[in-house]
Amino acid sequence: MKKYILSALAAVALAGSLSSCKDYLDTNIYKGIDLETGLVNANNVSIALNGAYYQFQRYYFTGTYAVAIGDVVSDISYWNGNTGHWNNLYEFSYNDTDTYLNNIWTYGYKVADNTARVIKAVDEIYGEASDSEKEELNLAKAEALALRAYANFYLVNIYAHQVKVNGTDFSSKPGIVLVNEPIEALTEVSRSTVGEAYSSIVSDLNQAISLFKQVGDRGQKIYMNLAGAEGLLARVSLYMENWADAAKYAQDALNDGGNPALAYTADAFKALYANSTSNSESFFQNAINATTNWSANSAGTLWSTYNFSPNPYLKSLFAEGDARTAVMEMGENNTDAVPVYNAGKFHHYESNNSAYQTNYLINAPEMHLIIAEANAKQGNTAAAKEALLVVAKRNPAITSVDDIKGDVMQFIKEERARELFQEGHRLWDLRRWGDKVSVSAYAAPAINYSYKNYDISELVFPIPVDEINAGFGVAQNDEWPNVMPK
Repeated sequence: MKKYILSALAAVALAGSLSSCKDYLDTNIYKGIDLETGLVNANNVSIALNGAYYQFQRYYFTGTYAVAIGDVVSDISYWNGNTGHWNNLYEFSYNDTDTYLNNIWTYGYKVADNTARVIKAVDEIYGEASDSEKEELNLAKAEALALRAYANFYLVNIYAHQVKVNGTDFSSKPGIVLVNEPIEALTEVSRSTVGEAYSSIVSDLNQAISLFKQVGDRGQKIYMNLAGAEGLLARVSLYMENWADAAKYAQDALNDGGNPALAYTADAFKALYANSTSNSESFFQNAINATTNWSANSAGTLWSTYNFSPNPYLKSLFAEGDARTAVMEMGENNTDAVPVYNAGKFHHYESNNSAYQTNYLINAPEMHLIIAEANAKQGNTAAAKEALLVVAKRNPAITSVDDIKGDVMQFIKEERARELFQEGHRLWDLRRWGDKVSVSAYAAPAINYSYKNYDISELVFPIPVDEINAGFGVAQNDEWPNVMPK
């Protein structure tokens, strides 16, 4: 019997390093530890957690796909037509058999299931553990809770409606299947609501933050940590339009992350992307490097060889001398009509091999922008401009809040486009703001789009058809074909 992700999660490996692409659903060990019987001590739990990290950062999930979709399907990227990668999503011609959507779903649920197993194992063995083991178990649980929240956050955004759209609540819409406990094979499941999914995400992050404060974290950005969990909760709170919480957790993340100074010159900004550990503005990242990377499936390949680039509209938003344009170099075969990007934030300037660059997932500049937006939405324009200035000073023409002109919310929207490009935020920003937008750019260097005045807040992707056809209770987003741009 062929297995699908939610009908066979009990048999999913905690990491794919021992299994091929064909057999990951049929293996139940990670480094020799049986998932059903082997999570009996702190050491084994920690090994299993490392497996969850491995799945989390695979190119099927945060290594490339789950992050890239937020920029590719938006108003700021460009596909030059020379390859067939991602073009169905970019051009809004995808269907419910789309490979990228299928893999994001599969690996998101791998992470959700893997972390649920770690959390359950910690709870079961905690009472008999020694004091030192309890500290290790608490840390493992904190990281697992935060990773599960992160996976669920991607899943609910990609496969469900935005929770809030410019003040309108959509929390009663169909959400995702929540894996609060490992799901046994052949179990009937059902989707939560969007609101229930967000409540679960917030609960997991609050528990993780509490545990990190109790036992500390590893002090390494490749592992989820206190600042990373707070930063993710700030982002989640922003999407929920819980403005005060968004600002609070963003400031907490900055404080607990050491309040890093931002780069304001071209050389300093470029140095942030010299290698896979060089971004001093980041709080949490993947462990991708010269020896552990996704080669042709890397994010760097997508933004170079696979012919995606910043589009003419995005380029028009940058003032001359903006530090961020230092990484917006075009490739050797670039022309105005057929843009070829040099990978941008994924260039890995130390080696010039973009496959080696990591995804910096939770970063200080986003926190400043969250504080700015939260204050703007609460009517505190002065505080919004102060937070906005920290990032906007990457443009040398902006030296004080007096240089932030016009509608502050519009400035924030454009600043998020400039600052967060290639970090996977744009699609979700456009949906939650509820603006009518233009998507699927063509005819470079002109600013032109295939679809204009599109209500992108209604966009929802299809759940993979294999999951639906497995017959274990996952209902399709029936409206998905009707809400694509026409």
